[in-house]
Amino acid sequence: MNNAKIWLVVKPTVGIPVFLGAVAVAGFATHVAVLSYTSWYNDYLQGQPLGTTAAAATAEAALVAPEAESASYAATLDGELPVDVLASASVAPPLVE
Repeated sequence: MNNAKIWLVVKPTVGIPVFLGAVAVAGFATHVAVLSYTSWYNDYLQGQPLGTTAAAATAEAALVAPEAESASYAATLDGELPVDVLASASVAPPLVE
């Protein structure tokens, strides 16, 4: 055990609960992030086919007109996964020779 001497500085009655608490907080934060930033989880809980909410959001985003200087939208190609397209008038495309 490489870090066995840590218990000479920190009492196990303090260190072990702090360590386990940190693991619990990190796990909870990870689960909250996954549930907050995924679109399929709400479909799963409601019994809908997976991807219906994402397809509706994609179709809605494709109908929004891009701004004059920049565009950011998602489109689907033949029922495949969404393709994100990002464009900006201030950035020139790379030269291909």
